[in-house]
Amino acid sequence: MYVLAWCGFLLVVGLVLAVDLGVFNRDVHVIKTKEALRFTAVLCAFAILFAIPIYFLYEHQIWGFGSYERMAHGKPHPVRIHGADAVWIYIVAYLLELSLSMDNVFVMAVIFKVFRIPRPLQHRVLFWGILGALILRGIMIGVGAAAIKRFDWLMYFFGAFLVWTAWKMLFLKEHTDEHPEEHWYVRMVRRFLPVSPTLEGEKFITHIPAEGGGTRWAVTPMFLALIVVEFTDVIFAVDSIPAVFGITQDPFIVFTSNIFAILGLRSLYFAIASLISMLRFLKPCLAVLLGYIGVKMIISQYFDWHPSPIVSLAPIVLILLGGVLASKFIPLPPEPLPAELPTDDTLTGIDLSATAPQEPGR
Repeated sequence: MYVLAWCGFLLVVGLVLAVDLGVFNRDVHVIKTKEALRFTAVLCAFAILFAIPIYFLYEHQIWGFGSYERMAHGKPHPVRIHGADAVWIYIVAYLLELSLSMDNVFVMAVIFKVFRIPRPLQHRVLFWGILGALILRGIMIGVGAAAIKRFDWLMYFFGAFLVWTAWKMLFLKEHTDEHPEEHWYVRMVRRFLPVSPTLEGEKFITHIPAEGGGTRWAVTPMFLALIVVEFTDVIFAVDSIPAVFGITQDPFIVFTSNIFAILGLRSLYFAIASLISMLRFLKPCLAVLLGYIGVKMIISQYFDWHPSPIVSLAPIVLILLGGVLASKFIPLPPEPLPAELPTDDTLTGIDLSATAPQEPGR
């Protein structure tokens, strides 16, 4: 019966994806900010409402939910999660995953710019990219949960990795990858598959003229963009999945919070333009958050110390809330004036010296 809950959740995810592609986005169109914000709000509300079945499953231990074995110092320790605690853990894990997805959104914008994917076609790439991300993250979570259960020392490794990631985010200057077309996996695709030089509408696969006459199969730039989106999500999942395991080792909560965050990623991408002003301090807050979770993972595993979920998760909520409030109430710094103020000629982009009448004989 435990498997039925997983199948039911996957059925709900399938219905959401079917409604997204088959109803709201059946026709190719530019997704405007208001439309994206509405769909993001609907998905967020849906994710929060999922806390209701979480509560009843864990409170009444339906189908075995609410109890699992946590490994510490090589020995299994039974853990009992009550309904209210499960709801707290699930919501904070969802907010954490959604926040960590923000960087992924900005990288997607670079990918579409490099591969020249027009806005009406970006939704199709994101839809199939997110569908692939659901499968890949499910595999990564399953492997991670099994590995932690067998090798509990991995919690120290995950904690140290999160602390290092936090330090890198705070003190190392990161650069935006502006050349995703040069990645090794893109070069591999180009090596083994012919690539069409132009887009073919919504198609990922098309026909191009063959050297000896006729046509042959080829992938389009849409397919290359999809490949980069998939690998980018895997890279970001390397940070986000250990962070959720730092909150709970319950596989169902880890999986459902991850999947709901990924489902909202597509609409979040199209809504991000209106949210940029609210995200100025998100990155340093995420760095502090990852550092906190990493240290907590190491301490909790070493001393086998596990405070109540509210005490453990309150700092996470406060850090995320602090980032949003700081972005809202701390004004933007004034932009520095250029060393040389532009003239009317440079503002209009006209070089009057080139159009001025020249003297005879010159």
